Amino acid sequence: MTDIIHAAERAAQLRHEIERHNHLYYIEAKPELSDVEFDRLLEQLIVLERQFPDLLTPDSPSQRVGGTITKEFQSVSHREPMLSLSNTYSLAEVAEFYNRVKKLLALEGVDGQEMVAELKFDGVAISLLYRDGLLVRGATRGDGVQGDDITANIKTIPTVPLKIDFPGDVEVRGEVFMRKEDFEQLNESRPEEDRFANPRNATAGALKLQDSAEVARRNMSFVAYYLKGIRDESTPHFRRLKLLEELGFSTGNHYLLCHDLQGISDYIAYWSEERWNLPYETDGVVLKLDAVTFWDKLGATAKSPRWAIAYKYPAQQARTVLNAVVFQVGRLGSITPVAELEPVLLAGSTVSRSTLHNFDEIERLGIMIHDRVIIEKSGEVIPKVISVVVEERPLDVQPIVLPLNCPECAAPLAKLEGEVSYYCPNEEACPAQIRGRLLHFASRNAMDIKSLGKALVDQLVTIKLVMDVGDLYLLQEPQLENLERMGRKSARNLVRALDESRAKSYERLLYALGIRHVGLATARELAQAYPSLALLTVAREEELATVPDIGSVVARSICDYFARPSSQHLLEKLRDAGLQLIASDATPQVNRNFEGLTVLFTGSLDRYTRQQASALVVERGGRVVESISKKSGLVVAGHEAGSKLDKALKFGVRVVSEAEFEGML
Repeated sequence: MTDIIHAAERAAQLRHEIERHNHLYYIEAKPELSDVEFDRLLEQLIVLERQFPDLLTPDSPSQRVGGTITKEFQSVSHREPMLSLSNTYSLAEVAEFYNRVKKLLALEGVDGQEMVAELKFDGVAISLLYRDGLLVRGATRGDGVQGDDITANIKTIPTVPLKIDFPGDVEVRGEVFMRKEDFEQLNESRPEEDRFANPRNATAGALKLQDSAEVARRNMSFVAYYLKGIRDESTPHFRRLKLLEELGFSTGNHYLLCHDLQGISDYIAYWSEERWNLPYETDGVVLKLDAVTFWDKLGATAKSPRWAIAYKYPAQQARTVLNAVVFQVGRLGSITPVAELEPVLLAGSTVSRSTLHNFDEIERLGIMIHDRVIIEKSGEVIPKVISVVVEERPLDVQPIVLPLNCPECAAPLAKLEGEVSYYCPNEEACPAQIRGRLLHFASRNAMDIKSLGKALVDQLVTIKLVMDVGDLYLLQEPQLENLERMGRKSARNLVRALDESRAKSYERLLYALGIRHVGLATARELAQAYPSLALLTVAREEELATVPDIGSVVARSICDYFARPSSQHLLEKLRDAGLQLIASDATPQVNRNFEGLTVLFTGSLDRYTRQQASALVVERGGRVVESISKKSGLVVAGHEAGSKLDKALKFGVRVVSEAEFEGML
């Protein structure tokens, strides 16, 4: 009895401490503990609750860890419709909205009105229901009338309070979003072909995952902007936001009570540039009438309330001058023109360069040196030149001339039939191509040599210490210690990373070699068809062309690569270095359930990474492909499956869910 009393006291103390540190970290941005120390507190609580199950409460911080598996989400009805806001990109339309509300209020005998301006978070709207202080339901917006019950997933979000000090039933609405840093870390952990386009897509996909433990790992945030169910319904919206903060919610802390149209205009203008310094994405400003008592009287259209509007910032543009065009050389020799611009501030950063893609794009734009140009940047997209201000073209403009020779090695440029880009054919000696191949070889999906970055590669190539990827494995610590910004520790780390890369699989090595047209999926097919480099190097073009998803163009590229004396010399270096030139036989065939079947995965899976799912198919005699065709045998569709799913349905290819795929294993 004494044990459980002490355990209950300790559990209560841990809950209080954990929630306090959660609030300090996520709401106030003033952490007092390291991540390790925080995790240690949480682990202590989890151990106590496992030892004494009666101590587990619905509002325990341990519930944020996740672990619930949801087969399907139940549809729930919202107490009041979750309407979307009318959008505008025009300040004139904002003024029209303001004056329209002002006239409507005048009919009610109200002179003037105040508006609350809030930043518009680029996330996913959700509704939270609390009953006597406990979170009992979290739901998506859905169609505005009904949404999906995703309570288990919502509980994993640190900025969603599991318990608030408020009696009765209350509803809180807000936006789930992902901070830029968390989004970048998530994308970095995923294969390149599975990466999300932007934080909003990543958030939307995460909220519909069926494993809440995986949702917890996505590290999402929540900002509240609506409170309904308080006793005094005449409480203004601005005061309700303050009350949300008092209850422990994050509100973004950047909202403002505007007394007139000038105040609104100033707020919009200020955040037009300042928003780029925020740690999360915002795409506009939301304006709401502060006097909540008039919301119902003003009413709504079929989709949007008349008491609120969203001003969305247009794509960021700036005018500048094209000072010059330089031509960069890629690892496969392709020549890319890059615009050198008069530095200009755009979307919170100074832009001085922008890709022009290829010479066809230069001709399409009709762009010349010294032209006044318009560049654009929307969200986190790389800036691009979108047009030329022809009417302001100066007299000293000069045409952009494609170089006849490689800007790196002076070799005459060539152009392949059917391609738009020019390229440098001096593959073996062009410094730019050597640097590109080294960086590709060291990349995460290839040999994953983390200590080999661009600055070091530049040095190694400049002093000709490394001229191909085979030379990397001849490097010794004494050679590296005296290089710029290296030292003994960095040298040791690089040599260790190179040693570890020797164990990387044969198919990853095939991809790392950088053969033209050989991506990850093609490397996998080649490894299956030719389980050793010795077999692959002597394969004839017509044989290679019969390998699924290879074809004549790729087959010719592979044969050309292995026919070069430099490639044969490189393979000797790699063989001497002890790299994996033979496919591993460590994975035996489990069964023949997928024998003769080609399988394509599209969308995000809940239970497996793409690599794990592919391995399961191969272990059962099947093949995994990356492109859909009428000959495909099976498509496994996960969350946010896109065009490949549409094509599969069009071709009549069998499509299964992840659960059905598991059954087939």
